[in-house]
Amino acid sequence: MRSQLYIDGKWNSPVNGGTFDVIDPATEEVIHRAPAGTSEDIEAAVKAARRGFDLGRWPKLSDTERAGYLCKIAAGIRERQRELAQLEVIDNGKPFPAADRDIGDAVGCFEFYADLTDRLYNSLEEKIALPDTRFTSKVVREPLGVAGAIIPWNYPLLMAAWKAAPALAVGCAMVLEPSELTPLTALELGATVDDAGLPRGVLNIVTGLGPQAGQALIDHPGIDKLAFTGSVSTGSKVMAAAARDIKRVSLELGGKSPSVIFDDADIEQAVEWIMFGIFWNQGQVCSATSRVLAQDGVYERLLTRLIDETRKIPIGNGLDDGVLLGPLVSEEQHRKVLSAVGAARVAGATIASGGGRPATLERGFFVEQTILIDVPLASDAWREEIFGPVVGVRPFSTEAEAIELANDSRFGLTAAVMSNDDARAERVAAAFRAGIVWINCSQPTFTEAPWGGYKQSGVGRELGRWGLENYLEIKQITRFTSERRSWGWYIKPEEVAR
Repeated sequence: MRSQLYIDGKWNSPVNGGTFDVIDPATEEVIHRAPAGTSEDIEAAVKAARRGFDLGRWPKLSDTERAGYLCKIAAGIRERQRELAQLEVIDNGKPFPAADRDIGDAVGCFEFYADLTDRLYNSLEEKIALPDTRFTSKVVREPLGVAGAIIPWNYPLLMAAWKAAPALAVGCAMVLEPSELTPLTALELGATVDDAGLPRGVLNIVTGLGPQAGQALIDHPGIDKLAFTGSVSTGSKVMAAAARDIKRVSLELGGKSPSVIFDDADIEQAVEWIMFGIFWNQGQVCSATSRVLAQDGVYERLLTRLIDETRKIPIGNGLDDGVLLGPLVSEEQHRKVLSAVGAARVAGATIASGGGRPATLERGFFVEQTILIDVPLASDAWREEIFGPVVGVRPFSTEAEAIELANDSRFGLTAAVMSNDDARAERVAAAFRAGIVWINCSQPTFTEAPWGGYKQSGVGRELGRWGLENYLEIKQITRFTSERRSWGWYIKPEEVAR
């Protein structure tokens, strides 16, 4: 486990020599003391990134050359996939199969952007048709500059890949600040890019506490763009700070996503997708479909099957075979989720299943898979993100009511509809005010497709070609091609006389 920061292509101890504890959420034991970067280290990282972009050769390389580096990074991650997955388990708490899948997705992300920038963008110039034939015009895409990225703790290496891969692909430099709760695999990314021979300063990784490292990165005038994934409250602060220097921002924030089950849906399939939609990654997923709306004709049957199947989910240490639900990431998150369940009960909700710590697990930040019913529509349990393995289930009568309930949220990240009536499914999908809509499924995520939400769920899109556009400037170049020496605004007096 790394005990230094990766800045300017070198491993450096923090200027103040500080560290912070990294805790295994399954055992509550300190497993590492990670380097605690502060504003001085962010300053060094931003300067290195500026040199890497402004004076270095990185943005001047061809897209094909940069794609080659991304392929090397992907190969380096793949070579260490099992080791990195194990680090994510003890760092984040998720079960090993989920962590292994995440690391594989990070590999795929670097490979995708290596291919996309080489194939699609490849320094293409777009010709613009003009009404005045005396001019020709074209648009070129250029790298934005130096990006600052603040990544969350729920998908540590994958979220780093989501931001670093497209930024590097187009020629930007980056300073990456991982969550202090899960710094281990992000630091290992530094070793991977170092092995790949990435030029100095192109990617810098500074771990530290939010008020010291994260805030310094947000406030730094040398950053051209901020990419943030996390809570709405922090995202709002990032956006406000960016406004001071007119920094570009992309924000992937929270959600309270609905899953609408009509009475003609396949109930067994619906139950399976509901469980995946809320219990995958312990419910610590911004896109989690944590509000389930079931039509009257199927509500009781679906609820019974959901309770029965939910109670079968194996919960425990993510390194143990067969475990599907691990601990929450931290003591604070554990407290928040249990407090939210308690507040839901006080507000009038009924706990149909779960609701506390598993009786067999005395240590670790574990919360039972929890189902709430009779949740008041005005309560925080129905309206606010709990970010844990907690789902609320309510009945509805008509399609119009389902759409109204689904859209009644300040969030708009994802939504799901399940029905065997294709026309109705498409109609409801079109009515959802959400950036990502799933029909007869929940949570499939593909690097090729855009990711982001409506309303307070964020600004901009990640993944796909949209992810590249986050890190590109658009330049218009227009040429005067007429044989005349001027456009005609100024006419010499002698010409007027003639």
